[in-house]
Amino acid sequence: MNPIQGNVSIDAQNIMPIIKKWLYSDKDIFIREVISNACDAITKLRMVDYRLAEGCSVRVEVDKAAKVLRVIDDGVGMTQEEVEKNINQVAFSGAKSFLEEYAKDEDKENSGIIGHFGLGFYSVFMIADKVTIDTLSFREGAQAVRWESEDGMAFTMTASDRTTRGTTITLYVNDAEEEFLNYWRVHEVLDRYCSFMAYPIYLKEIKDEDVKVSGEGEEEQTEEKAETPINDAAPLYVKAPQDCTDEDYKAFYRKVFHEYEDPLFWIHLNVDYPFKLKGILYFPKLKEQFGGIEGQIKLYSGQVFVADNIKEVIPEFLMLLKGVIDCADFPLNVSRSFLQNDGYVRRISSHITKKVADKLTGMFKTEREAYEGFWPDIHPFIKYGVMRDEKFAERMKDCLLFKTTEGKMLTLEEYKRANGEKLENKMVYTSDAARQDAAIRLFTERGIDVAVMEHAIDVNFVSYMEYSAGAESKFRFCRVDAELDSLTSDEAAENIDSEMLTGLIREAAGKDDLEVNVKPLANEAIPLMLIEDEQTRRFNDMGRLYGRSEFSMPAKYSVVLNARSKTIRKLAEREKDERSLLLTRQLVDLAELSRQPLEAEKMTEFIRRSMEIVEMAAQL
Repeated sequence: MNPIQGNVSIDAQNIMPIIKKWLYSDKDIFIREVISNACDAITKLRMVDYRLAEGCSVRVEVDKAAKVLRVIDDGVGMTQEEVEKNINQVAFSGAKSFLEEYAKDEDKENSGIIGHFGLGFYSVFMIADKVTIDTLSFREGAQAVRWESEDGMAFTMTASDRTTRGTTITLYVNDAEEEFLNYWRVHEVLDRYCSFMAYPIYLKEIKDEDVKVSGEGEEEQTEEKAETPINDAAPLYVKAPQDCTDEDYKAFYRKVFHEYEDPLFWIHLNVDYPFKLKGILYFPKLKEQFGGIEGQIKLYSGQVFVADNIKEVIPEFLMLLKGVIDCADFPLNVSRSFLQNDGYVRRISSHITKKVADKLTGMFKTEREAYEGFWPDIHPFIKYGVMRDEKFAERMKDCLLFKTTEGKMLTLEEYKRANGEKLENKMVYTSDAARQDAAIRLFTERGIDVAVMEHAIDVNFVSYMEYSAGAESKFRFCRVDAELDSLTSDEAAENIDSEMLTGLIREAAGKDDLEVNVKPLANEAIPLMLIEDEQTRRFNDMGRLYGRSEFSMPAKYSVVLNARSKTIRKLAEREKDERSLLLTRQLVDLAELSRQPLEAEKMTEFIRRSMEIVEMAAQL
């Protein structure tokens, strides 16, 4: 063929500034583009005649000495006309015209060409000073063609000496991007972007000393350095769930996410309608790691990696999971890195949420024991999802469990049925079972279940549950030290000077307006309890949780004196003096300690006072 020179035809504007803008932060993405184009070439060949495509592969060669990176495929190849159309006319989609010519209705499964020679190909000029394409079409009588350019704009086309079907793209890497001549750097990028591409990919390092070897009495010969297989062309998620074992799922999880601990369970997505969607979502063990845990959901389009954790597809609360999702119909933009924001994507996102909810509700209904066993690990994720996603909340509302201090797992309705006669429209809970043990016993000794809500997310969750119940609902969540209405009676405190005790407590606490109630409690061993206002405490807890404690409200609490306590009765019989104040201050601090640690100065005073009381007792 006669040499041809020219400039690349661009319909809109100069292409290189565009490429540098949308690929600048991820230069390594050029490898994905070139490899996916090579896979597309094999797909095209398979659509022409699947027998020709048997055994086809993509080979990547790193030649550091020559400062060259090669990508070689044995796919469909291109004629001179196809090079002019698909390379020189950037705005033209070669894949589209190819599909129009070869795609058949009965073979749509094989027509999912992700990329095409065009805009993605030109990303190579971000790292290369010169690029050549040597290609030979599968078409009978075709002549091999070489395309060469140093800037992605001006090009030269000549005859090529390639003798086998397919395409070789040679990148002459510039000095600033020599990292892409490092074998392990290229291996890392291939593993990231190409680990599940549909055809075998091999990586080979070319070294000067390995090029030729000779033995005694033998002619000099070329040595073939071993190629490293890169990808799994048939990953687990593309298989039918019935063909996968538990060990397969666990092995895939460990390999893809480099995890040593097995997941709790998983959801295998295999959807054909209303869109084709495949994938596996894993539930890792969260427990108390919820605050800092980062999930990872890898998004693929036709087995080509797109990105991690794309929020348009993956609802925020599902970001706590790990998994892979593949949909060949994702509406990607020109860089294949971001989704167009359309209704199609929202339907996919909603469907994924529904599948997760279906898995959880199905387990609750048919495998309640297993579901309860997973609850300590998955409850932060479920509660977060319920608060963030209205549809997920609606599906999960009857499957929310509340673990009690005695280890029972109860739904909200089960809790109401078990405790409704003793508690009126409320659930009592503890946020620290060890510290609040005395208050907990007041309830459990009367047969009232106390829910354990010790996780950071529970600060918000209890408020959400009350809010979502609606304004007409009077059901409330109360911490065990928030109110004791269910444990006290209105019977008069006989033979007790309530007025004197009230004055004594107020002076000991240093608050003239402190609310003091003298009521009989079931447990005689508890002399008094501090009752903190539930809503004020929640507000302050949330402030601390989000690091905004400067907006906290003054603590609002009252004191309940146990009319059945011998200690309180003895205090009521004494004259108000320094010893009475000393003992009362000690009782108030002990009650405070049962709720939370004392501040530094108060703790110092508490210890000093404790030593004084010990000395007084020793003198008796």
